[in-house]
Amino acid sequence: MRGLFNNLQIKVPPQLYIKDPESSALGKKIVSEGILLIDALGFESFTFKKLGQKIGSPESTIYRYFENKHKLLVYLSSWYWAWLEYKVVFATVNITSHKKRLQKALEALCETVQQDQKYDHINEEKLQKIVISESSKAFYTKEIDQENKDGYFSSYKNLCERLVEIVKELNPEFKYSHTLVSTLLEGIHLQKFYGEHLPSLTNVSHKDDRTVQHFFETMILSMLKNG
Repeated sequence: MRGLFNNLQIKVPPQLYIKDPESSALGKKIVSEGILLIDALGFESFTFKKLGQKIGSPESTIYRYFENKHKLLVYLSSWYWAWLEYKVVFATVNITSHKKRLQKALEALCETVQQDQKYDHINEEKLQKIVISESSKAFYTKEIDQENKDGYFSSYKNLCERLVEIVKELNPEFKYSHTLVSTLLEGIHLQKFYGEHLPSLTNVSHKDDRTVQHFFETMILSMLKNG
């Protein structure tokens, strides 16, 4: 089973790129160095010109892969959500206890990511930091409704549906499973962000994965029991 998951290729909606960056060494380098540069500079200060200088290629080369930096950010976020879904699937496979499945899923969602050597061109540790601090900018745009229709956020939705299934196993009558799951995903990242940058707003210390997991597990089980 582990070998099967190791060979899985992360699928990102093709609407997000002009040329698949996975199809060439240059494309992978654009993604790899893009992650490092966004992490170092922040999304606002990041530009394709700076990325071109970093990889030693003309800025125009990057535009052959991505229409703009917004689509690159959505691409990176989508890759992360798809990768996280595979982690949840692997963590919960062959577990029959519904409560245990929830616990394992939360463990996969809450853990501070370490770099995964299966994807040499993706630094998952830095990508998680980008998603925590920058991914909301992928949603909060004037074009959100059209982008949603065009399937930009399918990776995020797929992960949500995977978690909704786990919630419904525990309480099929619970009316707010989608609201609960989307709040869970955003809440995990928000607490991690507060723990690192605004510690007076949370009881979670930096990289305190156990407290994050315990809080959301307690909250979810209580809501499902009383809902």
